[in-house]
Amino acid sequence: MIVKENLTNLIKSLPKEVVLVAVSKTKSIYDIQEAYDSGQRIFGENKIQEMVSKYDELPKDIQWHMIGHLQRNKVKYMAHFVSLIHGVDSFKTLKEIDKQAKKHNRVIYCLLQAKIAQEESKFGLSFKEIEKILASAEFENLKNIKVVGLMGMASFSSNIKQVDEEFQSLKVFFDKLNIIKPSILSMGMSDDYKTAIKNGSNMIRVGSAIFGERNYIV
Repeated sequence: MIVKENLTNLIKSLPKEVVLVAVSKTKSIYDIQEAYDSGQRIFGENKIQEMVSKYDELPKDIQWHMIGHLQRNKVKYMAHFVSLIHGVDSFKTLKEIDKQAKKHNRVIYCLLQAKIAQEESKFGLSFKEIEKILASAEFENLKNIKVVGLMGMASFSSNIKQVDEEFQSLKVFFDKLNIIKPSILSMGMSDDYKTAIKNGSNMIRVGSAIFGERNYIV
């Protein structure tokens, strides 16, 4: 019952406007089912194969979010069910999502991933690249995807000021873009979601604070 307790306490602490994505990567079907039975309906995975396997076994009213770096050649495996793709970091990837969504007569919601962290290992588009994509005629021709917001990952750092500034920079840019309303600003994970919320995040991706640190075999 640890998952239920952690989830309940977390939800109670969140502002009403903040959507919780329970990050279930590497976690067991049992743990995900416990979170589901406690009322959670949105789960995030970072590997498509694992997400597909869980989709097949778990209730079909779950909204599955792809939160990891996305390989274009694997989009086809989740195109029939994925609810939201967080980490879109290239126009080529958007085109592939559109192509695969069209095969299933769906519109797939997407977030463009902005690179706000100073770490070289982080993926993402620059603010200028995001503006260029959204203003392009080619983007307008993509009818089976809908960009509904932005996602960003701050540096993995104990420097709270740095993390705060990175989140703040994305919020300022997000407000400037004025994407269709209501729009999503996905910022914040287990270690920094409070800072993210302070800076305007309305969707957080939390795993260890719900399921614990241990990895289970699925």
